[in-house]
Amino acid sequence: MGVPGLVSERIGQFFVEDHGARDRLEYTEYGAGDAWVVLLHGQLMPRRMHQPLARALAAEGLHVVTLDLLGHGRSDRPADPHAYSVTAFAEQVVALLDHLGAPQAVVGGTSLGANVSLEVAAVAPQRVRGLIIEMPVLNNAVEAGIVAFAPLMFAARFLPFTVNGLRMLTRPVPRGVVPFWVGIGLDTCDQRPGPMAAVVHGMFFGRVAPSSRERRAITAPALVVGHPKDPIHPAADAAMLAEELPNATFLRARSILEWRIRPERLDRAAAGFALGCWATPARQRGRQRRTSS
Repeated sequence: MGVPGLVSERIGQFFVEDHGARDRLEYTEYGAGDAWVVLLHGQLMPRRMHQPLARALAAEGLHVVTLDLLGHGRSDRPADPHAYSVTAFAEQVVALLDHLGAPQAVVGGTSLGANVSLEVAAVAPQRVRGLIIEMPVLNNAVEAGIVAFAPLMFAARFLPFTVNGLRMLTRPVPRGVVPFWVGIGLDTCDQRPGPMAAVVHGMFFGRVAPSSRERRAITAPALVVGHPKDPIHPAADAAMLAEELPNATFLRARSILEWRIRPERLDRAAAGFALGCWATPARQRGRQRRTSS
């Protein structure tokens, strides 16, 4: 896959209602057509993290949408922990497909986005053409996840000046003058204490992912990408998931940074997988298991 060509990009919004609240969600579309792909970000990160991959996939003829889940990026950020769960996020993805008029999509994401993608396949399997799962957070990541995110929840709840102070320092930095991934880091620091605590609390104490039994019932084709030497997203979780899913391909990344700084190999794999999902009628898709390295 060479340098992606120019593709159209459009920003849109829609609204979801839950427990009497009406919240606005924002998304970006890349390209056009009926071969839909939805990409979902990691926890506390913005949808812009998937801009390079979205552009690469759209240049191959796919219609790609990146979504800011509730509490993230430019979408609304309620401070109620009950607003946040993997199931609620999955319902937002289905609402996005309804808003776009997309009967089905290849749904994929990173970390939190990977878990939400699995949840979409569990709660609305008829809407999922395929899955692109990078760094799922499952059984082997529980302890590291607590170590990584519990201090953030504590700071947001009891030391809100630390969150506000970091936001004041990072928000004025022009994103156009720093490297792309530095900008994503700065965007991730643009948090407000109440919503940030609510998001982390909701993920700690709510449903994190479909159960192993539910995952084994997901028949959509899946590309599962695992990283070595990543304690929060251990490759063991990705490998376990690839064994559980009936129609999965496991692809081992060379490092946690490969898809960030040298994305060509993984971009090719994702594009080939997504195009293959759309080239094959759903009723004819087999369940052959493959492993890539």
